[in-house]
Amino acid sequence: MRILGIDPGSRATGWGLIEKQGNRLLHIDNGVITTRASEPLGDRLGTIYQHLSKVITGYAPTAVAVEEIFMAKNARSALKLGHARGVALLAGFNHDLPIAEYSALQVKSAVVGYGRADKKQIQEMVRILLKLPEIAQEDASDALAVAICHAHSAGINQRIAGSGGPNSR
Repeated sequence: MRILGIDPGSRATGWGLIEKQGNRLLHIDNGVITTRASEPLGDRLGTIYQHLSKVITGYAPTAVAVEEIFMAKNARSALKLGHARGVALLAGFNHDLPIAEYSALQVKSAVVGYGRADKKQIQEMVRILLKLPEIAQEDASDALAVAICHAHSAGINQRIAGSGGPNSR
């Protein structure tokens, strides 16, 4: 399974691509899509969408995992963050990929084992789990953490769905 993790933001959207092979997690690539606050929001969202679409087309992930909004400084910031999340979700949807969403608490618990872990702990665990030579940029590291969370959660969610659990149809 090849997973694209996304940490959305209107100024910086992190993305991280991993592959799960059995119990192994392999780092494929990561990056940060940056936009200028001086640009109109529509242009910034278009830039984010175009870059994510290029990543999806170039690396052919089989799933997308996006971090949910957990806090914002004010309503305006929350709205912009919501727009960036919407663009990330749309990019996955337009490429016919299954999309999963995870809270910060879920991501921290999956990566560090503690839901109140700080950024440095998460970044270091991402580096260790993916055998990276150095810590990735903050937003890219967060996106890789979201992808790792999905890698750990996807099998559990599939087993629950297959057993007539709460997610089955």
